[in-house]
Amino acid sequence: MLLQASIDWNLTIHIIDPDAEAPCRHLATSFTQGSLTDYDTVYQFGQQVDVLTIEIERVNVEALEALEKEGKRIYPQPSVIRTIQDKRLQKQFYRAHNIPTADFILTENRADVQTIADDFLPAFHKLGRDGYDGRGVQRIASSADTGKAFDAPGVLEQAVDFEKELAVIVARNEQGELATFPTVEMVFHPEHNLVEYLFAPAEISPAIDQQAQAIARQTTEAFGIVGLLAVELFLTKNGEILVNEVAPRPHNSGHHTIRANVTSQFEQHWRAILGLPLGDTTALTTAAMLNLLGEPGHSGPAQYEGMETLLSLPGVFPFLYGKKITRPFRKMGHITVIGSDLTEIQAKAETIKKSIKVCSRQ
Repeated sequence: MLLQASIDWNLTIHIIDPDAEAPCRHLATSFTQGSLTDYDTVYQFGQQVDVLTIEIERVNVEALEALEKEGKRIYPQPSVIRTIQDKRLQKQFYRAHNIPTADFILTENRADVQTIADDFLPAFHKLGRDGYDGRGVQRIASSADTGKAFDAPGVLEQAVDFEKELAVIVARNEQGELATFPTVEMVFHPEHNLVEYLFAPAEISPAIDQQAQAIARQTTEAFGIVGLLAVELFLTKNGEILVNEVAPRPHNSGHHTIRANVTSQFEQHWRAILGLPLGDTTALTTAAMLNLLGEPGHSGPAQYEGMETLLSLPGVFPFLYGKKITRPFRKMGHITVIGSDLTEIQAKAETIKKSIKVCSRQ
């Protein structure tokens, strides 16, 4: 989707990805297969470009830092990526910058979790590094669950009694200009910690919206990031806003902006990292976004069932990611729904959830 946004501006884009069959390979000016975590591979790739950006945090930061010292423009900055890719550093960053977040305890291994007092539970144990899309997270409801904890450095985060999960995407360019997208409400899959769908705008009061926007901007300024920062938030039962996690890139919580906003998050990312004026983030319509996930029990070449039903509905736009192989709960695409109000959109979303499936060819 970043590539598709770049085509409008005739940008020359070079891609490195570990997957030889990555869907982006046919859209890029050039494509390199290579490990994103190998120092030499990332360093050599970075030598060839003027501006380097990422779409996943799991990348060799040492190579990016070396390139930055040599004068390469790297956005988001390696220092920001280093902090965000380690949830332990991320949580400590919030505390140091007075950014509201759930209480937490750093842990080195499973034994540390097993010493935690019951009054801190329920909590979530998160791997410090390499957790992604719900992986690397375990719910520890009571001391009986501590055997589920990771036997590796992590953070134990006290569970938040929240009313809603929200997100705000903030853009910041080299000149320090900021622009925020409207606050959205996210609904997560009950088992797999993946965004199942979101609604935009979030059904919250103007006061809560202002608070969410202000905290997202505060967080972005604290990092000093150039690019996009997706700030995931909890709205607690007593009206507090807490930062859950952030992502320094275009994010699932902004996919709907391709159809629903004046400027999409993908165009905005290019504007930010190229030092251009930021675009208008105004919402053109009420919207929802549903993740299109691989069906349980299906692994293999993907086929999409129910596309005709989907395409017969007004205001419904599927985006397929070009992944050849489906797996249970793998993100295979998303569907944006637009309409006059949330009631209409929620009804469409329920119809869509029942009508389209990503299965494997038998």
